[in-house]
Amino acid sequence: MHSRPGLGALLRRLAACVRGASPSLFVAACGLTIAGTRPIAAQTLEDAEMLRAREVHAGVMYGSSSWNEYWEGTVKRSNGNVGTVETQSIAVHVGYGVNQRLTMIAALPYVWTGASDGVLQGMSGRQDLTLLAKYRVANPLVAGRARLKVLAVAGATMPTSDYTPDFLPMSIGLQSKNAITRVAAHLQDRTGWFVDGYAERLWRSNVTLDRSAYYTDGQYFETNEVSMPDVAMYRGAIGWQRGIWCIPVGITAQRTLGGGDIRRQDMPFVSNRMNHTTAHAELMVFIPGASNLRLDLGAARTLSGRNVGQSTSIMAGFTYVFHL
Repeated sequence: MHSRPGLGALLRRLAACVRGASPSLFVAACGLTIAGTRPIAAQTLEDAEMLRAREVHAGVMYGSSSWNEYWEGTVKRSNGNVGTVETQSIAVHVGYGVNQRLTMIAALPYVWTGASDGVLQGMSGRQDLTLLAKYRVANPLVAGRARLKVLAVAGATMPTSDYTPDFLPMSIGLQSKNAITRVAAHLQDRTGWFVDGYAERLWRSNVTLDRSAYYTDGQYFETNEVSMPDVAMYRGAIGWQRGIWCIPVGITAQRTLGGGDIRRQDMPFVSNRMNHTTAHAELMVFIPGASNLRLDLGAARTLSGRNVGQSTSIMAGFTYVFHL
């Protein structure tokens, strides 16, 4: 018997590791000119910030998420057969400012899982590649002092290895291909205070299992193909960004548009309804003496959920900024 992981939280919190992440490995190999020391927007996968034309953000982020209580449907419980479930990841990410209105982003995490008790063996491997395009639709000045950026965002995610989604909570992902559509906005006052948020729809493809039949949501299916419900995501943040500092604090909510609950005393299933509301805070600061190197720190806590673990997450990494 297995407990319900934060796998709704896994895909999205691995997007949490991806959230502040970025890759820094290929910087030395590209004959580039380094950007100056002017303040640079702390742009990530999740916010509505943009990169300047020909500006590159590249880095790496380590993340760790763990839980020992979870929601089986709406019932909160623990499971001595797994104890504490931990998901760790190292995510690389690169963003490129094509021009003043278009930013492109790519991100990929390597993930490994484990449980403190019981006989379940953890899994590891490359998870899902994320490709994202942010397009600035409008950029008006509000009341002569605050800049509003309105963005249309589109993207896709796709598995990059043949991991199984049918071994939750040890699986490293859900194996579905996803299309992402998002409307985002960022309003920043001249004092440095800002609000940032988005509404997103995640369109998910079917998933194929390594078995010929399965049972979920009170029904028996004699097929190896699972129809995955789509997902709605909402994020809001408030923060301060000025000079070398950016400090956002916010709430993210995920709502699965269908799917059943975990059956009592059973393993979670790939198409379960995985809802959660998560509070998160981040600190991004450019390091004095290395003005193009940014330290990224973050923490998150699941406040409420359905068929997910009540996870506590931490993130730490670096982002390097330069111009082509």
